[in-house]
Amino acid sequence: MHSHELVQQLDVIAAEQWSAHLPVHVVEQLPAHGVTVFQVTDDASDTAAFSARYGFGLEDCANTIVIRYKKEGAEHYAAVVSLGSLRLDINGAVKAALGAQRLSFAKREQAVEHSGMEFGGITAFGLPADWRILVDAAVMQRAQIVMGAGVRAAKLLLAPDVLRQWPRCEVVSLTLPAE
Repeated sequence: MHSHELVQQLDVIAAEQWSAHLPVHVVEQLPAHGVTVFQVTDDASDTAAFSARYGFGLEDCANTIVIRYKKEGAEHYAAVVSLGSLRLDINGAVKAALGAQRLSFAKREQAVEHSGMEFGGITAFGLPADWRILVDAAVMQRAQIVMGAGVRAAKLLLAPDVLRQWPRCEVVSLTLPAE
């Protein structure tokens, strides 16, 4: 299936309707061009179910994962964007990129509270200003990616270039080689 055929099958939300569907702080940071927002059913929000239902490969689904880490005695949060088909090198590349002494995946409640988004729908856009946003280099090799939209009932479809042009995005190699 070609990408334009896929888009025709998606339940696209017009830009003027974004604020009715997405958290305000997400809409405020979304680029005006190059992003398609579409609705998904809650039962197809998680990556594997979404991939099966909507025909996007796991290699085109970019997950935003919230990391909690300690650096210079203080606690910080960061977001890591990586493809559903690859495994993050948490204790190697991610730790090094953040300069972290210790790090862990944030607990569900912390991720939701600090991001102001729904678990399973967290996205890189709209995160607190003091968070670093690391995007795995493999994400940039895709023609287009699907990301969370802040809520489970919607997703974002965009070209990785949209992320590359976004000042908050840091592109780093963060994943283990595919097996």
